[in-house]
Amino acid sequence: MMSSANNLSRRGFLAGTGAMLLGNAFGVKASTAEPIIDIHQHVHYAARPDDVLLAHQRAMGITHTILLPAGTPAFGTSTHQGKTNGLQAQCAGNDACYSIAQKYPGEFTFGSNEVPDLSDAVQEIEKYLKLGGKVIGELKFGMDCDSKEMQRIYQLAEAYDVPVLMHWQFQMFNYNFERFPKMLEKYPKVNFIGHAQTWWANIDKDHTDQSVLYPKTKVTPGGLTDRLLSDYPNMFGDMSAGSGLLSMTRDEEHAREFLVRHQDKLLYGSDCDDHIGSGEKCQGTQTIAEIRKLAASKAVERKILYDNAQKLFRI
Repeated sequence: MMSSANNLSRRGFLAGTGAMLLGNAFGVKASTAEPIIDIHQHVHYAARPDDVLLAHQRAMGITHTILLPAGTPAFGTSTHQGKTNGLQAQCAGNDACYSIAQKYPGEFTFGSNEVPDLSDAVQEIEKYLKLGGKVIGELKFGMDCDSKEMQRIYQLAEAYDVPVLMHWQFQMFNYNFERFPKMLEKYPKVNFIGHAQTWWANIDKDHTDQSVLYPKTKVTPGGLTDRLLSDYPNMFGDMSAGSGLLSMTRDEEHAREFLVRHQDKLLYGSDCDDHIGSGEKCQGTQTIAEIRKLAASKAVERKILYDNAQKLFRI
């Protein structure tokens, strides 16, 4: 019969081996992988099952994921008569994100969201902030970015000291991007995170046709997005989705300088509906690889993949 000390030692060895094998199965080094925070994922994204989401994040090497909920299904102008419910991607709402975060507390946290022009929007968002929500968003609705309904949400973010994540898409979501500096000035205590096509297209000073959502030309520094990141301490950038990846691949020379210039303001996110977590169809993995490729130093890379999000979200 083995001694209790030997039993403990054997159990510890088997537990460690099991964790390593599990990590390897998902493409992750369980004990040695550098931590990565993914600030932008969704539950039921394009009908992806929850277990596949979990496997996808682990395969990418993500150690902590922030789940961004959709609002309640609604059928007014802000959701384009219901056509953009579920964040236009079948994404689930507050309770689904909260439930996964409760099931995997070390790996997932959750945000809070609601359709801004619903009568109980503030109360619904506040309910999940009280439960520990780390962010409001993503706000992806057909409304003016400075409307009274949106400003009620900014005021709530200020009261709870949480960031607000904005999806900017010309003539579709969060209208009048050019007016947003006034909101940054009016709510200096609120940290805003910019995301999506119009946000990333406007890193380029020469981007004048806002209907072009995925420009592929070389970038001239000094676009509105570039200036917002430089001029406002409360403005951050979410590197997720095809638009975030394209902001780097369209002009890698510019991207190298951009990552250095805004190294304290950029946050890795995937916003990826892939099922595998690797390969050419996984845009989240490609974004990690591009950041690692273009970052001027290990310190810059770690800020974007982990440190900035850890600080901003207090993870």
